[in-house]
Amino acid sequence: MTMPPPPQPPQPPFGAYTPVPPMRPEDEKLWATLTHVSGIFTGFIGPLIAYLVVRDRGPFVRAHTAGALNFQLTMLIAGVVGAVLSLIGIGLLILLAVYVLLIVIAIVGAVKANQGQWYNPPVTIRFVS
Repeated sequence: MTMPPPPQPPQPPFGAYTPVPPMRPEDEKLWATLTHVSGIFTGFIGPLIAYLVVRDRGPFVRAHTAGALNFQLTMLIAGVVGAVLSLIGIGLLILLAVYVLLIVIAIVGAVKANQGQWYNPPVTIRFVS
């Protein structure tokens, strides 16, 4: 006599949302750090991709990816304003300030994220939360 196979857990229906498991704290710190650093090289594209991919994996990584994305979008707007005002001459100073702020605040955010500290970049307009 053969034994029947053990019962299988029910599968969710096709197309149903299956929640993603939360990340471990060290993975959250890694993704938050990478998000801030990617903003230096890719502008708002890197933080946008990170925000869309890992925002539901934990509150720490969500706060850092949203903060990095908001900061990069704010710097993009300031850069466009500086480019337009460069026709007058003052825009070159604005572009220099944007470049310096972009690098310094992204590095500070990456260091804070790597240390496991919550960080909200200054001079940032909140577009996403």
